[in-house]
Amino acid sequence: MQIKGEALAGQLAKGLKPVYVVHGDEPLLAQEAADALRAEARRQGYSERQVFTVSGAYFDWAPVIAASQAMSLFADKQLIEIRIPTGKPGKDGSEALQRYVDGLPPDVLTLVTLPRLDKTQLSSAWFTALDGAGVSVKVDPVERRELPAWIARRLQLQGQSVAAGADGQQALEFFADRVEGNLLAAHQELQKLALLHPPGELSLQQIEAAVLDVARFDVFKLSEALLGGKVGRVLRMLEGLKAEGEAAVLVHWTMAEDIRGLKRVHDAVAAGKPLPMALRESRIWGPKERLFERIVPQLHGAALTRLVVAAQTCDGIVKGLRHPEWPTDPWEALGRLALMLEQALRPPAQKNRYG
Repeated sequence: MQIKGEALAGQLAKGLKPVYVVHGDEPLLAQEAADALRAEARRQGYSERQVFTVSGAYFDWAPVIAASQAMSLFADKQLIEIRIPTGKPGKDGSEALQRYVDGLPPDVLTLVTLPRLDKTQLSSAWFTALDGAGVSVKVDPVERRELPAWIARRLQLQGQSVAAGADGQQALEFFADRVEGNLLAAHQELQKLALLHPPGELSLQQIEAAVLDVARFDVFKLSEALLGGKVGRVLRMLEGLKAEGEAAVLVHWTMAEDIRGLKRVHDAVAAGKPLPMALRESRIWGPKERLFERIVPQLHGAALTRLVVAAQTCDGIVKGLRHPEWPTDPWEALGRLALMLEQALRPPAQKNRYG
């Protein structure tokens, strides 16, 4: 049975299953899910715990199998944790996990922790066996658009809140901007607010004074902000990526790919192709597909041509060339390109559908 991380508490309240698999690439949420299971296991008498970490291609699975079959020396029930940091148990591990599940006695509870799994891993025989024997818990990262609501829920759990209306939303957005992509840091900042202030309503000033700028930015998230016309967030992300030592060449490639993609799709639609077909042919899908569907009909061909030329100029600058009309600093040039894209995406008062 597969569930989301937020559904785990409700599932545990209904009774423990023999096997729990926690998988995902969000460390805080994975840790919290595992801790919740351990706490419930202790409450129900699973007082002995053994931990096995699968490392290397030649891991010996025999002790794991033996542990599940052996009588506990100190308790009636035991919790066995199997940690697979790579998410790949290998051929021997796959067979061992399937044997392990088939032979589990009723007094053994098993927790398997894994990183984010791809489609192939999720459909593998070993994962299917684990999932069929109990519950698999997927812990997804908290996306930027979801972060303010996530922060508000966490504040509520510690007896705190923000003001209703626009002021409270501004405080949550400020908080989210400073912890984006770093949920562990968000958790720490929330704990800090709980220590600094009593239960009740927090003001923007209190949050500003307490919350450090600990955001971590993903260059591939830049597209969402760019195409969404969120210029302030884009410029902030560029500053963060520069501070984190990201390569300006990679950032430019991401921005230029979006510009070239918009030009290809726009030209195809202008030539008479349906927009869905043009998107498929340009390999635009997922969240970006929805953004393109909104953006492309309002763009002008001349503006896109200027953007393509600007992206080419910016490409030279990030590789060390100079241009008399552009900043010499690569990151300033990237900021200028972002502003040009935002201006092109801004709907004019009057426009032709395809200019």
